Amino acid sequence: MSTDAPKLESNPRGIPRAPFIENVEDHVGGPDAEVETALKQFQEAIAKYRYMEMNLTQRKKGLLEKIPDIQKTLDMVEFLKRKRDGKQTSEDDLDEEEGDGDGEGDGDKKKPQTVTFELNDTLFAEAEIDRSSDVVYLWLGVSTLLPIPQPLDVLESMDSAKFPLQAKVMLSYTHDQAITLLSQKLDGAKRSLGNTVEDLEYLTEQIAVMEVNTARCFNWDVRRRRLARIATGEESLPSGSVAAIEAA
Repeated sequence: MSTDAPKLESNPRGIPRAPFIENVEDHVGGPDAEVETALKQFQEAIAKYRYMEMNLTQRKKGLLEKIPDIQKTLDMVEFLKRKRDGKQTSEDDLDEEEGDGDGEGDGDKKKPQTVTFELNDTLFAEAEIDRSSDVVYLWLGVSTLLPIPQPLDVLESMDSAKFPLQAKVMLSYTHDQAITLLSQKLDGAKRSLGNTVEDLEYLTEQIAVMEVNTARCFNWDVRRRRLARIATGEESLPSGSVAAIEAA
């Protein structure tokens, strides 16, 4: 099998491009070379591509769930900022009328704002928000390294007994800080989703190329073995059939 493998191209996220094997005989190393090694490499490449495809599919699913949550949080912070600044849109005025039926006078601006928030998919609760406050609290997912107790024999073979864990932390932000942070996270999530969709399409193409390589290599081996049987007299064909097989 040829060892002069050219440097493979890759997409912007570093996923290698699958090479199309134009000449199977040169790739496997000659007319008498075995194809098992090449077929094994093709199958390993397909397995790696499918593993990346599975991970990216899960990532896409998570982003599709995450983006609406960030958008809703951002909309709520912007709403609270408008209420505090006394700048209401027509949509805000409609929500106010539906909420208590009274207009908002100068004295009402100092009263707490009653809101309904979602605890889970089917459970909601009411809360009062201080309209004069410029502070909101956001739950943020944080990846951290925390020490985990391990048996002595495990600790002796490790420099540190720390493993990545996912934790949630609530932090306070002003309205402007929260809007800036959430806008950045929303833009990053949308950009990541676009890259993920692009990578999934790219992987689909690479898997197809490797499957074609596998089929061409297998068919080349079948044709070679059949020609060898004909040459030794183990198999006979009608006149003209050998030329057709050789040309295939």
